[in-house]
Amino acid sequence: MGFLTWIVVGLIAGLLAKVIIPGARNEGIIMTIVIGIIGAILGGYVGSFFGFGEISGFNIKTLLTATLGAVILLALQRMFAKK
Repeated sequence: MGFLTWIVVGLIAGLLAKVIIPGARNEGIIMTIVIGIIGAILGGYVGSFFGFGEISGFNIKTLLTATLGAVILLALQRMFAKK
């Protein structure tokens, strides 16, 4: 995927993850994109490990995989950030 596609998928996945995971929403748009992009990478690895396939192109499967990864990442971030 191209660089701009990663940013768009990251933004959408990050926003969806923020809707799915409740809690403080003090991250800005840049952090949302970063969470989404890293989540997409994480989701791609997890998806490949469990046999769901790889992230390829901009489609629903890619968006769902990226969102799943972003949800996992956001949940971990919120779990470890709590004091």
